[in-house]
Amino acid sequence: MKKLLLLLALGVSLMAESLTLSGSVISDNQKMITSRFMGFVTNVNTSEGEKVKKGQILYTIDSHEIDSMKRQAELSLQMYEDKYENVKLNLQRNKELYKKDMVAKYKVENLELAEKNLQDMIDIAKARLQEVENQYKYLQVKAPNNGVVVAKNIKVGEMAMPGMPAIVLSDLSDLKISVEIAESNLKLIHYGKKVKVEIPSVGVKTIGTVTAIIPNSNPMTHTFKIKVSFKTLNKSVYPGMYATVSIN
Repeated sequence: MKKLLLLLALGVSLMAESLTLSGSVISDNQKMITSRFMGFVTNVNTSEGEKVKKGQILYTIDSHEIDSMKRQAELSLQMYEDKYENVKLNLQRNKELYKKDMVAKYKVENLELAEKNLQDMIDIAKARLQEVENQYKYLQVKAPNNGVVVAKNIKVGEMAMPGMPAIVLSDLSDLKISVEIAESNLKLIHYGKKVKVEIPSVGVKTIGTVTAIIPNSNPMTHTFKIKVSFKTLNKSVYPGMYATVSIN
């Protein structure tokens, strides 16, 4: 009888050393998509929950801001080119006069220097114009990678603002499970530790690996966040799904 009680107590003790934590599936490569320029949204080509491919156009904005920048760049280039032509004609005239000893040498030298400086300014203005023209490609906001649209905050006719997230894109190829573990249980885990992973809704049961231990505790609950990588086993797993992590 004593042996039986001892075995039962030992079994209970071993079971107590298995810790199960509840968490959620997250994308470790979630991006906030925004536009580089301010402009009205002219077209939206995606919706929440849609899978998109890298390079796919998500939405477009009008070109008013870039059009204005282009006009300014063209005016600057035209101004420098006009000045250059005037200096060039004046230089040729003064070179002829210098040959006849009718103007001082320094005047010719000053005009030559002005011609060189204006040529440099023309080159800079041309480069600026080309840079502005290259910005037109950013009017079409494209997906930086494959993923699923988890949030869409724009509509046709609304103003797109730089820095304001218009679309949230989650990369389904880089999923992890995020759970919180009590400070008192931190001793049970370490980077690279193998743990049991389960996502009940899609029948995933596999072994995962602790890939991150975030050293920033929640002061209210005294818990730490950990991330666990896992294989989806070719199942349709999405961010936000309920998951459990069992630690021995």
